[in-house]
Amino acid sequence: MKLKLTIVAFYALILLSMALWSARSLAFSDEAMQSERVSLRFDVTGRRGLVLFDHKKHEALINPDASFRHKAREGLACTGCHHTVTEVTNLQQFQKCSACHKDLANPANPDDAEGYDLNSREVFHRLCISCHRAQPQPASNDRFQNVRFDKCGQCHILERKGEEGPLPEAKDQHAPPQDSPDGLLAPKIRAATSEIFQVPLDDPIGFAGSSRIKQPDQTTGNFAPVTDRWRVGFPDHPRFKNGQWYNPYNQNLLKGDYPVLGQHNFLIVTLESETFVNARRIPVGSNSPTQRPNSDDFFGRGGQIFARQNFVASIEYFHGDTSFKPIDYRFRFTPNFNINYLNTQENVLVNIDPRRGANRLDGYVGFQELFGEYRIGDTTRIFPFLRGEGSKDGKSPFYDVTFARVGIQQFNSDFRGFIFNDFNLGARLFGQAKNNRYNFNAAYFYMLEKDTNSELNTRVNLGEFRDQTVVIANLYRQDTKYKGYTTQFSFHYNNDRPSRHFDENDFPVRPALIGIARPHGIKSFYLGFAGDGHINRLNINHAFYQVLGHDTINPIAGRRVDINAQMAAAELSVDRDWIRFKGSFFFASGDKKPSDGTGTGFDSILDFPEFAGGPNSFFVSQGIPLVQTGVLLTNPGSLLPNLRSSKIEGQSNFVNPGILIYNAGIEAELTPKLRGILNLNYLHFHRTETLEKIYGQAGLRRDIGLDYGVGFLYRPHLNENIIILGGFNSLLPGTGFKDIYSANCSGVGCGFDTKTLFSAYVKVKFTY
Repeated sequence: MKLKLTIVAFYALILLSMALWSARSLAFSDEAMQSERVSLRFDVTGRRGLVLFDHKKHEALINPDASFRHKAREGLACTGCHHTVTEVTNLQQFQKCSACHKDLANPANPDDAEGYDLNSREVFHRLCISCHRAQPQPASNDRFQNVRFDKCGQCHILERKGEEGPLPEAKDQHAPPQDSPDGLLAPKIRAATSEIFQVPLDDPIGFAGSSRIKQPDQTTGNFAPVTDRWRVGFPDHPRFKNGQWYNPYNQNLLKGDYPVLGQHNFLIVTLESETFVNARRIPVGSNSPTQRPNSDDFFGRGGQIFARQNFVASIEYFHGDTSFKPIDYRFRFTPNFNINYLNTQENVLVNIDPRRGANRLDGYVGFQELFGEYRIGDTTRIFPFLRGEGSKDGKSPFYDVTFARVGIQQFNSDFRGFIFNDFNLGARLFGQAKNNRYNFNAAYFYMLEKDTNSELNTRVNLGEFRDQTVVIANLYRQDTKYKGYTTQFSFHYNNDRPSRHFDENDFPVRPALIGIARPHGIKSFYLGFAGDGHINRLNINHAFYQVLGHDTINPIAGRRVDINAQMAAAELSVDRDWIRFKGSFFFASGDKKPSDGTGTGFDSILDFPEFAGGPNSFFVSQGIPLVQTGVLLTNPGSLLPNLRSSKIEGQSNFVNPGILIYNAGIEAELTPKLRGILNLNYLHFHRTETLEKIYGQAGLRRDIGLDYGVGFLYRPHLNENIIILGGFNSLLPGTGFKDIYSANCSGVGCGFDTKTLFSAYVKVKFTY
């Protein structure tokens, strides 16, 4: 008896569960029936009117279930619209489109394979238009005869101009009868009007001004004519903010968002302020008369404070299509307004005249850019030997073009600026080939003199050329064997003719005040191979240069020398999450026999390298004087101990000690706004014979010392408009450095206690 009651209860429980499930399904079905005809606003503002969507009718067309009373069309399924899960029978599959696809530019919207924002309007158009346009022209008795459309007005229900409220409903003339054997329900739609629907236009954001092209009258409701494509405008949305012309974050005329003349002439104005402050201690001589008259020290007090303020205004006018294709021509003018201040503790450092004291305040205005550029045409037309498959009539199928640029311009001859990196007067031919895989440059520079204290180009007149010419040619090849790895071959020629020149502080810089100070000319040729990029996870940068030529009378050798020197550099780094670990090596050959007829000490033309720590290395960032001579051991912003009087105003010197630098560093993205930098260098001379000859002291050791630095880069707004850099670096002198920077004397107050050399800096840069 108990067993029978248990069986009856079990079956009753099953029947009750089935009844509850049926009721739930019926409720869901009724809910679906109630929402079969819904209004879809394809535009978030509804400006193009409403579209009435009949779910029952579409379900009959695309339901794949053969047992369903509405037969499905071949090749169609519910997953055409509902595609959020892979299991079609899952109830969560059937959600509203707006659950995932929201208003325009909503960050919650998914993207397609090409990264396009799939907002509600976009997905509605893709689903509906693609299906309806694919329908064949129906026969007159085809029950699907009203499913094809080609115009917006066939789907969007517009409102009458000047009337309020929706249009009255009207019967669909092509709707199937209600007693159709297929049971299709005719959708209730609103009658269209024959009047033209005037589409409202959004105003352009920012300081765009009004269009200079007359809008034609609208003659149909299916489209709105827009002739000025730069002022299409955007609907109100937090992503697009209206603003004043002076706001750099809004679209405006001054940054090339809209043409200033016609449709293809643009103006870009960039304003920049750069403030740099540097407190440092470097070895200096105790000159006579001294700030301390009764002192007999061989070395003076090396504490200094240097400040520099640059105001840069760049004005560029170009003809083209902004970023859609290469420009046709451009003109750029970049004046630089400089104020600099130097505070020292010894005389004869800021000026050769000791009456000028130990401090200096100076200002200068120079032109860093003043050039014109013109697109000559397709590279395959200019160089017919580069034509390949698909180049019809010499036109490049990949839009490879060649440009010519003439005037004062910036040019960096390699990846890291080892040989030539400067703003100077020249003519340049450059372009691309083979679908931008090859890039080439051919440049000729007739060098301008530089202002000593600001390092800017002197204002151009016939008396301020320095009678030096530089010719550079290089070729880049992308994806050399490895994707993301670029190689470069380069050639440099430097012809620095004999001249006499005193800098702005009246110090002689040409010829250098060391050895035989006689005017001399230098002709040098550089052959180089370099690479930059990544091989799988390993980031790599490397370079090798061989320099040949001659110096008519080298001041240290005291005779003509033939040049034969080498330079090599390599940097490897690996990224691991938010940290980059890197290590590098730099070698510049030194001269073993400074009195023979061969100069084997490597020197550049005008280098500003980004290598081995850069501003976070004391040896690289600071100019270290070679005390009691008229030259520097190393110039500011250079890796080379080249014994030049000045990097920007002096001449190359190929009789020098050379150097080896071993570097290790870490860069850490501490936050999205803050980057931390650690740098460590060990340095030693390659050869010391040149220094032994200068000081008349044998047995100088090679150890320069240990160079370390810490720095940071802070971007408070996560962009390049405000950048703050700072750091501290120091050189712990090694035995070789102490051999040079110690007095060869005895007695009270004589000598040098090898104080630790240091530099602390901060740079603040604002860009509009």
